[in-house]
Amino acid sequence: MNIGVLASGRGTDFQSIVDAVESGELDANIAVLIYNNKDAYVGERAEKAGIPAIFVDHRKKKREVFEREMVEVLRDHDVELVVLAGFMRRLTPYFIKEFRERIINIHPALLPSFPGTHSQRDALEYGVKVSGCTVHFVDENVDAGPIILQRCVPVLDNDTEETLAARILKEEHKVLPLVIKLYAGGRLRIEGGKVRVSER
Repeated sequence: MNIGVLASGRGTDFQSIVDAVESGELDANIAVLIYNNKDAYVGERAEKAGIPAIFVDHRKKKREVFEREMVEVLRDHDVELVVLAGFMRRLTPYFIKEFRERIINIHPALLPSFPGTHSQRDALEYGVKVSGCTVHFVDENVDAGPIILQRCVPVLDNDTEETLAARILKEEHKVLPLVIKLYAGGRLRIEGGKVRVSER
């Protein structure tokens, strides 16, 4: 299965997919990385792994023009599953329609709690005792698509945004390749807005 990854930053979630493929844990091909920040380290990670890395600039252009450029790249690489791995742009209905039920995202909170870009801060301010990460299918709403898998971590009394984020990130690196493996194996289906994971 050909995967296309969209990312904006350091690329540690992207690296977890690369590592899973290289170790044989994940039987899939990372066909292309698209990144939208020119200085993002994720581009270097892709180059080191021998994966095509395409920079698509979102600045100074309409959102749909930006997304059409990304769709063209993904289609050129025969991408079957789009993985958002720290991609900091909201996708429009146009993009989602092009890859309906074939886009997954990882979010550093236990959705539906704490959607958006400041989930660790929001969790700490609310005083929750557990947090974690969620992998979900992407729909037209922000961080609101059908949930596939979640992983929990404790929230400690002395946590900062950084320490909580680091603890969650370790779980992200485990669960994201697992979800891709489940998808590639045809084990995920959406029924009534909920994701069912079938046995082998």
